[in-house]
Amino acid sequence: MMGQLGFFEVFSKEKSELASKRYANEVERLFGVMEKQLTQHAYISGDAYTIADIAIYPWVFTTSTHLKEVLAETMKSKPAITRWLHTIGERPAVQRGMAVPAI
Repeated sequence: MMGQLGFFEVFSKEKSELASKRYANEVERLFGVMEKQLTQHAYISGDAYTIADIAIYPWVFTTSTHLKEVLAETMKSKPAITRWLHTIGERPAVQRGMAVPAI
């Protein structure tokens, strides 16, 4: 969903209000699920850092930075996701992984 939102908002030459709205709404819904989980636990799967955090972090980070205009209001109401992004982003291995250039 996040990739689709990015495509229609950033890369598509033909803009589709319907597609952008659909995927923005879906990302907002998914972020709501994540926010609920992260309000109750430190990480996506519970109280331990797992592969779930590793897999989801790049998508949420990229979406929250490259699409911040589209999702500004959504992110304002997601303090647990913001905390999680900060916590995960401080990990040295995550920093090294995120620094790998795109091929």
